[in-house]
Amino acid sequence: MNNNLPGGNNAGQKAPPSRMILVFFLALGAIAFFYMRSHNAALVALSYSDFLALLSDDAKKPAEVTIVDDKKITWRTGAPATAYETLIPYGDPGLLPALEAHGIRVSGAEKQVGFFDVVLEFLPWLIVCFFIMTIFRNMQANVPGGRGFNFGKSRARLYEGKGKKVAFADVAGQVDAKAELEEVVAFLKDPDKFTKMGARIPKGVLLVGMPGTGKTLMARAVAGEANVDYFHISGSDFVEMFVGVGASRVRDLFEQGRKHSPCIIFIDELDAVGRTRGAGYGGGHDEREQTLNQMLVEMDGFDSKDGVIILAATNRPDVLDPALLRPGRFDRQVVVAMPDINEREAILKLHSKKVKTAVEIDLFRIARATPGMSGADIANLVNEAALLAARKDKASVDMADFEEARDKILMGVARSSLAISDKERRMTAVHEAGHALLHYFLPNADPLHKVTIIPHGRALGMAISLPEQDSFSRTRGWIEDRISICYGGWLAEKLIYDETTTGTKNDLEQATEMARNMVCEWGMAEDIGPITFGQEEEPIFLGKEIARHKDYSEETARRIDEAIKRILDQARARAETILDANRLMLERLAAALLERETLIDAEVRRLLGLPARDDVGVIAAPAML
Repeated sequence: MNNNLPGGNNAGQKAPPSRMILVFFLALGAIAFFYMRSHNAALVALSYSDFLALLSDDAKKPAEVTIVDDKKITWRTGAPATAYETLIPYGDPGLLPALEAHGIRVSGAEKQVGFFDVVLEFLPWLIVCFFIMTIFRNMQANVPGGRGFNFGKSRARLYEGKGKKVAFADVAGQVDAKAELEEVVAFLKDPDKFTKMGARIPKGVLLVGMPGTGKTLMARAVAGEANVDYFHISGSDFVEMFVGVGASRVRDLFEQGRKHSPCIIFIDELDAVGRTRGAGYGGGHDEREQTLNQMLVEMDGFDSKDGVIILAATNRPDVLDPALLRPGRFDRQVVVAMPDINEREAILKLHSKKVKTAVEIDLFRIARATPGMSGADIANLVNEAALLAARKDKASVDMADFEEARDKILMGVARSSLAISDKERRMTAVHEAGHALLHYFLPNADPLHKVTIIPHGRALGMAISLPEQDSFSRTRGWIEDRISICYGGWLAEKLIYDETTTGTKNDLEQATEMARNMVCEWGMAEDIGPITFGQEEEPIFLGKEIARHKDYSEETARRIDEAIKRILDQARARAETILDANRLMLERLAAALLERETLIDAEVRRLLGLPARDDVGVIAAPAML
């Protein structure tokens, strides 16, 4: 069961604003219609000139008239009697003597104000009041509980334990994170077991991990395993345009948590409200800081006996205020890491159950071929493969669909219709062939997966490599070979055409950045040593790591530049030697790319006469030779 707090969902008890507006204008139309009808049907109008001429006709002149506010004359005559009216256009001093001379009785009266006259008099005010009420009603519709000016009420959504539950079995992989959170589940199920021993359960658990690793799903699994209510709110929901609203919502959220104890309060994207205090620009009152202060107070005031556990998720723990991470608040951090090969296979099995897959699907091979993908990426991979199979009217999803879906995610959507000149196409083929060829002659390079000159995204071509196994750190040899591969396209263009293109921009940027990191961050420059240079300046509200503070002398800066240039020159020379010695292979590979546009690793090896590689990390594809 899913409710907005407080007061649940009572939106169905109120008429929609569009229906209210329709009823309002229909009522106005009815009032105007009846007013005009009654006004027009009551009296017969007669001009003032005709009225004066009527006085001389003894047969038709009225016996008695009534002058209303010196502006109108009314009388009745005939059988049956008909009511007439005449408007006096100007102050006529001879009117009364003329009436007396013709023996007509004269009486006076004030204008009678009817119901419709009153309504029309106040109609502009009624319209203004109606629109003000409509605006307030729409504002209340966005506030839980539907009460006016409830800006300070929490917008957390309550997922009660009676609804559909998520268990740890629904979260593939993350064995270590599950083990950490099982203690929280055990406390929520049986708190007396811990309190009798004098133990204190962590008051707050912070889930830390990259985007897409399943932090929110893990928090829901904790609530489902413990069978307790679960509050979910985003960190950005606390802060509004009104001063004090964020702190008020924090108070209301924790108050609702106490009422539904035992329960879990999950705050997603905590860094939106929990960034380090005191780093704002311009000074003055900071609404976000007041919200954070109130959160710190509320968390510190919780006792374990309340049975309320605070879970939060973020992918930027480095920007959080230290007061949030101290013992007594978020005093435990659970890392929800990127999945390894076995966990990727488990995630693939979980999501593949929802689609029709062919019998020959090898999920382990797919897991080997998807290093660095998060759980969300793998779920998207399975879905893309299913969409591709359905588009091709297949009965089930096969390995070729997974291969195409992975390439679409890695490289982007193919732009086969892009009009490219023959010269640009030939230079692109030479460029990508230069990248691809180096993979086979550099000892520490990852194996080539695929090389293509079909434009994908903003790139005119790509040479994609995949590691043979998961890597959590890189050696100096791998980085140097990677820099050499970055220079492959530039060198191939220079070697074949004696000129280069603007397509080398991204390659040169990557090579320079890796060389700079080798010298300034990883201590891989032999003549400088294992020292880091450049203290990062971290203005919190500008996202951190905007600038690098120069904390070294000009002489050291010169040595750093020389070391960076030396690394780049050595990598470029190594790549140039390989391409120059294997120019025939380079030209043959470029010609094959012009003909076939896309080549996989096995096809490149057969084309160049290189030994075959038995690698389970590459998804098998039909040969194109």
